[in-house]
Amino acid sequence: MNVNQYLTRIQYSGIPRVDLATLEELHLAHLLSVPFENLSIHYGQPIVLDLERVFRKVVEHRRGGFCYELNSLFGWLLQQIGFNVILISAEVCQKDGTFSPPYDHLALLVELDETWLADVGFGDSFRLPLRLNEPGPQRQGATAYQISREGEYYLLRAQNLLDREPHWETQYRFTRQPHPLTDFAGMCHYHQTSPESHFTQKRVCSRATPEGRITLSDQRLIVTRGSRREETVLESEEEFLRALQTHFAITLQPQPHA
Repeated sequence: MNVNQYLTRIQYSGIPRVDLATLEELHLAHLLSVPFENLSIHYGQPIVLDLERVFRKVVEHRRGGFCYELNSLFGWLLQQIGFNVILISAEVCQKDGTFSPPYDHLALLVELDETWLADVGFGDSFRLPLRLNEPGPQRQGATAYQISREGEYYLLRAQNLLDREPHWETQYRFTRQPHPLTDFAGMCHYHQTSPESHFTQKRVCSRATPEGRITLSDQRLIVTRGSRREETVLESEEEFLRALQTHFAITLQPQPHA
């Protein structure tokens, strides 16, 4: 890996050290620079869990990716700097309260003096790593996160912090069991090919901004700044591709998506 090239990609100009400050800076820089996107699935570009290949896609070709790509690559960057990182399997909470299968999501644990949960591949989620063994809420802006443990670890989020009793929603559950990247290959293939996967059902490209978030969801362009939300309907494939270039600096060949 060319670490300096990666740091340039995420617009990080500091001197990386194996400490919490660097971990936080890299985590935020990644979220602000590299979009969460599933466009490869819709434009005939197979996703293979090979770190050199993912590096070329994200760093050299300035693309984004989904969790298996972004978190594995970010974990590799951290390891090259000197961090102790393990890949973990997470199961995402569904609308009915059940959880998705193992390996449905890839996240990271980073060992410093304490253990930190890092995740640059879950879309609109925490911007700074979370302390794994903190029993109380960890607030980030207008949102709070909490990691509870009931045998397994559960990541919770509350956005209505002004309420007397904020409503906590479970995002995913996980254990500290380390996994090689190859363990995620089956679910990575599933999410690229199954009509049941939400990744095959619509195109998404989304990136955090200092003020909020910008997202392309099929033919909708959604821009949030704090509590303000603006939505624009794109009328054609050409408009979609133009928005992709304008807001994410991604250029794709125009063709009907699957």
